[in-house]
Amino acid sequence: MRKWRRPARTVRLRFTVLYGAMFLLSAVGLLAITNLVGLGGTRVSQSAPPGTPPVEPATLAAATDRIAWLQAQLSDTHAAQSRQLLIGSAVALTVMAVVSVILGRVVAGRVLRPLRMITAATRRISADNLHERLAAQGPADEVKDLADTIDELLERLESSFAAQRRFVANASHELRTPLATMRASLDVALAKPEPVPRQTAALAGRLRTELDQVDRLLEDFLVLARTQHGALADRTTLSLRRLATVALDARAADITANNLTVHSTDAVDDSAWAQGNRTLLTRMIDNIIDNAITHNHQGGWIRLATTTDGTTAQLVVETGGRVLDQEQVGRLAQPFQRLGADRTHSGNGSGLGLSIVTAIAAAHGGALDLRARPEGGLRVAVSLPLAAVPAEVPA
Repeated sequence: MRKWRRPARTVRLRFTVLYGAMFLLSAVGLLAITNLVGLGGTRVSQSAPPGTPPVEPATLAAATDRIAWLQAQLSDTHAAQSRQLLIGSAVALTVMAVVSVILGRVVAGRVLRPLRMITAATRRISADNLHERLAAQGPADEVKDLADTIDELLERLESSFAAQRRFVANASHELRTPLATMRASLDVALAKPEPVPRQTAALAGRLRTELDQVDRLLEDFLVLARTQHGALADRTTLSLRRLATVALDARAADITANNLTVHSTDAVDDSAWAQGNRTLLTRMIDNIIDNAITHNHQGGWIRLATTTDGTTAQLVVETGGRVLDQEQVGRLAQPFQRLGADRTHSGNGSGLGLSIVTAIAAAHGGALDLRARPEGGLRVAVSLPLAAVPAEVPA
């Protein structure tokens, strides 16, 4: 049996109660005045009942009986009129109560309509479309002041986001020059004709590895900055399964070195197509496959699947391993988040891989879902809006 839930106490509900109570009180007052006036008129009519005056009775006894009969008639008429007026008042009060609630709800809805429009427009605005504004029209009242205040806040947020993205992009570009200089200096030092001491060569190799790591980190920053700008050029229709297959083929050596087994459950189905930037979507899937290979155990497995549900194309990559904490897994989509040393033992990760996947998916209208598998391991699912399969499918 479904548990009854109390409706939320919204502003519209409070306005409905307020306006309904006001209308109802007005109706009660009107009916009270009507009853008072009606009863007063009835009392006046008792002193002078309408009709032709009765003929004077011949005897005193007959006159007394006649007066008693007239009083009884007047009393019955007054009681009937009072009952009729009371019933009519009760019916009118019931009708007015219903009308009061309906009118109160209509009036409350009209009063709150500008606020609902502002709320709906604000919910549509995100980090990818901060350029949009409410631009509320109407008189200069409290509602328009609220809308203008929100527009000013959005303008400040847009400026802040743009400055942050420009800083990341500019810093990444500027840092590439000294990195290239240091790498060239190491190459020159190692290429000298005289023999290089073994310790110096080992140190140069370590420095070269660290420089490569920093270079990959800067590349990740550039991808994040580019993705978060929102505007995607060179959109085309791509098969998620084919992109994943290409990524696996390119990493065949790493898969073999780690003795990993790849299971593909969609060898025939190729209906999961999405529209977007080829470079970014390729980078997104590459990061997912890299994550599955790097953070796997020796002799482990990878399961790949693509599905559709009529509106969404989904790529699912699962890996085995120990049982993970879902709360920690949920934070992996944030920059520089890692589960632990056993999932970062290779030292090749920068903690930006899945955050880049999240940003690219969001820029394409999709989302990333990370789940800890109950039996152990990780499930990574990226969903994108489904695109129609092109008439001429590229090879």
